[in-house]
Amino acid sequence: MARWQPGTRERLQQVSLELFGERGFDAVTVAEIAQRAQVTERTFYRYFADKREVLFDGQDTLVHAFVAGVGEAPAGLSPLELAAAALDRAADFFADERRSWSRARQSVIENDPALQERELLKLAALSAALSCALQERGVSNQRAGLAADLAVSVFRISFVRWIAAGEQQSMRELQRDVLETLQALTSS
Repeated sequence: MARWQPGTRERLQQVSLELFGERGFDAVTVAEIAQRAQVTERTFYRYFADKREVLFDGQDTLVHAFVAGVGEAPAGLSPLELAAAALDRAADFFADERRSWSRARQSVIENDPALQERELLKLAALSAALSCALQERGVSNQRAGLAADLAVSVFRISFVRWIAAGEQQSMRELQRDVLETLQALTSS
């Protein structure tokens, strides 16, 4: 079996997603993933702590993008404008070539209550990190929490639209559209 080939992480992710889609998340073992990817189980564990992490790999990168968006934004912006800057920065994470993988990933998550719970925890962690970043920019605790929660809601709604069958708009375009809708709601 191959051990250290280029693209091993991506191959493990692709094989995992295929197996989860075919048989369901709980029915698949790490041994089966490793065998189909033609690596050892030990190699699997060099890349992922467990099979759930295959689906949630990249969470830290996404959180970092949101936080960096707040940190890089110009001075003098409102909390909602800072949240919009975070969303805009994070949109780069969702390149069009990730869309089909994201669709399949979401399908696996939607079919497993424990994975749904993990997804909600991921979103809560994102909101908490974004709230802290906003507070570091001088936004009050309450306003930072509200702006962070709104940004995560915009992200979630945009993501669902982004992975919808036939959707062609970029994540950035979708997020901006949802933000405009939010702004229209708050000004009416």
